[in-house]
Amino acid sequence: MTEANDAKGGAARREDLDPEWQRAFAWVEAELSVEIVSFERQPRWRPAFFVDAIRDGETIPLYLRGERGELDHGAYSFEHEAHVLRVMEEAGLPVPHIYGISPDPKMIVMDKVPGRYDLSNAHDEEERVSVLNHYMDLLADLHAIDPKRFEEIGVEKPQDAEAAGFADLHKWETNFRAAKNRPEPIIEFVYGWLRRNVPKDRYEVSCLQVDSAQFLYDEGKVTAFIDLELACLGDPAADLAGMRGRDLAEPMGALEPAFERYFEKTGKRIPKEVIDYHTVRFNLSTPTTCAPLVMAPPAAADYVQYLGWYWVWSRACIEVMADTTGVALPPPMIPEPRKTGFGPSYEWIVDKLGTLRSGSEEFLRYELDTTWRTAVYQQRVESMWPEMEAEETAEIDKLLGRVTKPLNREADLEAFVMEHGAAKEDELLQLFQKRCLRHEALFEPVARELKGVKTQLLR
Repeated sequence: MTEANDAKGGAARREDLDPEWQRAFAWVEAELSVEIVSFERQPRWRPAFFVDAIRDGETIPLYLRGERGELDHGAYSFEHEAHVLRVMEEAGLPVPHIYGISPDPKMIVMDKVPGRYDLSNAHDEEERVSVLNHYMDLLADLHAIDPKRFEEIGVEKPQDAEAAGFADLHKWETNFRAAKNRPEPIIEFVYGWLRRNVPKDRYEVSCLQVDSAQFLYDEGKVTAFIDLELACLGDPAADLAGMRGRDLAEPMGALEPAFERYFEKTGKRIPKEVIDYHTVRFNLSTPTTCAPLVMAPPAAADYVQYLGWYWVWSRACIEVMADTTGVALPPPMIPEPRKTGFGPSYEWIVDKLGTLRSGSEEFLRYELDTTWRTAVYQQRVESMWPEMEAEETAEIDKLLGRVTKPLNREADLEAFVMEHGAAKEDELLQLFQKRCLRHEALFEPVARELKGVKTQLLR
């Protein structure tokens, strides 16, 4: 059978797939001794398929997870996630079973696990609390696995307190510097702060989910950890910090009771300042990954989504840093959009895309959605940014002590950060908070459709 029903009841034919995915399906059938009877492509930029396969009359639901392509962060090999999941399965943790890895194209073939994603979709408060408590118990179990099991599959173990505090920061920084395509004053400022404040009196090492609180759940229980592609060895405080970052995109409710559950389960209380440090360190990985993409976006990118991740997670770093030092962060002035002579052309394309995106085939609708969001963003840039830019320019020039217009203000600001970041920490925190909020205002009308736009981090 070569057809599968899509979400609208039409037919998705296997022979219409790109040749590489036809090869992947053929590999699955040969390797698992199954027949694929239906499939559905997951509507997202990363290639992934939900597949139903038959073996000896039994239906086996599968999930095929492909490579990140142009958006690959490069921190770990594609096979890394499968290796980690196998260790976790051996330890008795709920994870998808790995059947194998298709070599051409590369796809991890795993069980399709039942359950819902995103705790903000819990049926009620009772289910939210039950699921989050279960996750905290399982997270403690993950952290209790002997780190040697992960060293055996090639995961690097930090050798001292400073290395444990940095965790995998060096991987993200190496990739960031290799791909850097413009001055990045905020990122450089946060890197400097992390080096000055790394905990040096604490050496705890566990396997980290890293991008924590990613799981499926049903009936008040976690059914599976998912997305372990960033798993590494480091301070277990990092996974609690990662939950604060996850909460920006997928609100989980009050986290303090969940953290208390973890402390009771492990018998170890982690100081808030350590969790704060790792919150900044974890959040920085998002803007460092997005930075080159917002300057030179590949065709596969959801451009405004990446802008959202870049600016919101940059602000999240600044807010936690300011909170730890008691620096007040006054908000910037956000102007109302103003009509200009070019306004009608932006309005036309926004309205046209808004019409096209309703009722389209699911994957095409995803493509139209990303284009529409970009058009809305461009419309606001055209009508709001000149006024905001003028105010920010004056703030930067005042900080730098400039009376003449610099040739490259961003490069000068980055150089100022590198030389005076520690001495001018308060002023830079205030400047960068305003910068983040200004840029977030530009995509505010579509923010509700983006993952990672929550305004409150500290909870």
